[in-house]
Amino acid sequence: MTGGSGVVVLDNGGGLLKAGFGGDMNPIAVVPNCMAKPPGSKKWLVADQLQAPDVDVTGMTLRRPIDRGYLINTEVQREVWERVLRNLLQVDPTNSSLLLVEPQFNPPALQHATDELVFEELGFKSLCVADAPSLVHLYEASRQPFLFRAQCSLVVDCGFSFTHASPVLQNFTLNYAVRRMDLGGKALTNYLKELVSYRSLNVMDETLLIDDAKEKLCFVSLDVPGDLRLARLSSKDNPFRCSYILPDGITYKKGFVKDLDEARRYCSLPTNGESVRKDSSDSDRSRFEDKKKPELSQNEFVLTNERFLVPEMLFHPIDLGMNQAGLAECIVRAIQASHPYLQPVLFESIILTGGSTLFPQFTERLEKELRPLVPDDYQVRIIAQEDPILGAWRGGSLLAHRPEFESMCITKSEYEEMGSMRCRRRFFH
Repeated sequence: MTGGSGVVVLDNGGGLLKAGFGGDMNPIAVVPNCMAKPPGSKKWLVADQLQAPDVDVTGMTLRRPIDRGYLINTEVQREVWERVLRNLLQVDPTNSSLLLVEPQFNPPALQHATDELVFEELGFKSLCVADAPSLVHLYEASRQPFLFRAQCSLVVDCGFSFTHASPVLQNFTLNYAVRRMDLGGKALTNYLKELVSYRSLNVMDETLLIDDAKEKLCFVSLDVPGDLRLARLSSKDNPFRCSYILPDGITYKKGFVKDLDEARRYCSLPTNGESVRKDSSDSDRSRFEDKKKPELSQNEFVLTNERFLVPEMLFHPIDLGMNQAGLAECIVRAIQASHPYLQPVLFESIILTGGSTLFPQFTERLEKELRPLVPDDYQVRIIAQEDPILGAWRGGSLLAHRPEFESMCITKSEYEEMGSMRCRRRFFH
């Protein structure tokens, strides 16, 4: 055991699982929370095995333990946890405590299934459950003096399955004010799969590859109408056009961006896209010439406006056919549902966490969307975490290292004596 304590900290995300020991700065394992089977094979690859450099992820069949943010397949979850605990952390659960990051509003039946998995199947000696917003606040308050003094913040968690805007006061999430969007990284990946499949290659079965392409190539637009005009230009003048190479199973085992410099051309655009716009006749002519070009090779596809239209769904879900408010409206509604005395402080302490906040220009666009919705006498301050994927885990690591942590846990003997329902009353979220 390499950690400073006997506490295993497990952030069980829908996309990535983060695991390590309490008191450490970083987790030991950040692995896909799923199992996958290559085509024509009977062997299932688990967690870190999918990240091996010699594994070709093309056409893999996926099994995920978490669907829409909640644990629905305990058998798959047990396989993933056992792989992480035995092989990566090399820890014996019977001699360890577990701090588990659990989704908000987890139904009692799923809480009971989780407790069975932790105590009866894996045999941990004690369990503490926490939600992500309170842990993110705890970690950021340890680094930001302003948050430590204010003791409250609004945590915006753009995760794999959905997005939450959660007010936190003194390390407790105010559940009555939490607002949720049923949109996360998984929905964005599925949308990109549909766009690429319709426009170039059929990639509906390539979830892992398209997820990688989304993370490497997508960004948030600060001027959607202007960028759409630029995206119509010919390939030489189009600042968004770039290619993603698919693995062929022989030379390349992983997908990759063909030209990183080409992919980053949009970064040098001026804020006002008008200065780069071409004459409309030139644009029409170049589009006509592009149509006459031969098709791409079978192992690559090109992205242009898809690169910013996919993350745009977080700000305008109605474009995807979802009758929901965008991220800025979701934040405002969560803050307005809080006590009036807290509202000005919450607008000044918005913390972004979750993998979907890693899109370039995400923070600038959110501030631009948020400012018109906020009263003029309130300040808007958005804190982007240095590593939003690890934010909740690092907060859990801090909590697990506190002297009072053991008193917050339920032990295996208490679980066997009182049952899951009564034990869970100790956790107030």
